Amino acid sequence: MAHDRETQDEDGWIAERSSGSPRPGLLLLYTAGAPTLRAVPLLAGKIHLGRDDAGGQRLDDERVSREHAEIEYDGQRFVVRDLDSRNGTFVDGAEIPREVVSRSPRTLRIGQSVFLFCGDVRPYDGAVVEVARGLIAGPATQAVFARVGRAATSGDCLLISGESGSGKELAARGFHDAGPRANGPFIAVNCAAIPEGVAERLLFGAKKGAYSGATQDQDGWVQAADGGTLFLDEIGELDSAVQAKLLRVLETKEVMPLGAARARAVTFGLVSATHRDLRGAIAAGNFRADLYFRIGQPDVRIPPLRERPEEIPVLIHRELAKMSGKLVPHAKLIETCLLRPWPGNVRELLGDLRRAAGEALEEGAGTVRAEHLGNRAGMPIAGSPSRVDSVSVKPREPSDPPAPTREAIEGALQAQAGNVAAAARSLGVHRTQLYRWMKRYGIAPRN
Repeated sequence: MAHDRETQDEDGWIAERSSGSPRPGLLLLYTAGAPTLRAVPLLAGKIHLGRDDAGGQRLDDERVSREHAEIEYDGQRFVVRDLDSRNGTFVDGAEIPREVVSRSPRTLRIGQSVFLFCGDVRPYDGAVVEVARGLIAGPATQAVFARVGRAATSGDCLLISGESGSGKELAARGFHDAGPRANGPFIAVNCAAIPEGVAERLLFGAKKGAYSGATQDQDGWVQAADGGTLFLDEIGELDSAVQAKLLRVLETKEVMPLGAARARAVTFGLVSATHRDLRGAIAAGNFRADLYFRIGQPDVRIPPLRERPEEIPVLIHRELAKMSGKLVPHAKLIETCLLRPWPGNVRELLGDLRRAAGEALEEGAGTVRAEHLGNRAGMPIAGSPSRVDSVSVKPREPSDPPAPTREAIEGALQAQAGNVAAAARSLGVHRTQLYRWMKRYGIAPRN
């Protein structure tokens, strides 16, 4: 996806737009029956919201009073005051009696308009939520896809991390479409769904007679991806023997089918994805370090939906439009979805939204309301985030990355023939950081 700051990665893009002091404020995400994205800074620490003036722009919402609410920020807490409005002021889904003070509020609803509290609105100034080729992308997602596009033109591998349902396959397809093999096949494989004991022949193929029932030669997914891109979702689920053979294919650009006497040349891009910590898996002996060093750079992280809330109203609006041109979301539905953590991310949101829309249609209603959502829709499950926080996009503070194991460092050095700079690049750190780790473990550099 194109972006006007493609020369920056996601950290650089955020840092550039966030240099200087944070500017707290609000993000208007829904109004007048439609999604939007508008930054509303709290100039001088205070702002009045009303129909005729909301941060210097008219708020086209007839259910908002001319003088509806006042928002103040004292550097630590947001203070929200209702100005005797006709329809009330709601913070995090609850109507406030007169005034509420909170350190980390999430949502503000007035009339049929929904805002998010934001610790720094500057990264959103002038930003939009883009919709292209089925992808709905706010500023953070656009920055990730810009990095994916650069990776596609500079190499043949990409590692994607992210929670289930966050959009890893869309990023993999973005890598394929942006690279030199865009006209070739795109083969997607869920490694976690491969039956035990058959991964090798499914990936690399088999010759006739290689196993009981092999009555003819069979190509594997690697051969099917020749000239295109192979996407291995949940690559951490592959057993070590298959990992070793995959590494050999990547290194030699040849594949040896099961039972074959001669290898076949193949060329393809490889996108790997995982929701697991592969470095931790290496330390636990569950993932090969040498394969990780081959596929682990460059890498991108797909942020979970709760970290890109500006996309939620657009996802809701477009999904309801696809189901029926007569369905519209109520502002309280938007607010409710923004308040829930959605551990299943986009996949869960859209699934529960379709069920809610179905209930509304059965009732003959034209508006999908919060009450149509199931009580457990988007709610936390064991091990998932239990809440969502107020939005605060700031440059990340520099810090030392966690040290890998001694075995991982030695493996990186061995894979790079003792070249410290190359080993550091494979580990995704500067060589001075690698030297510090080597000193800690007593690993001497080769002369």
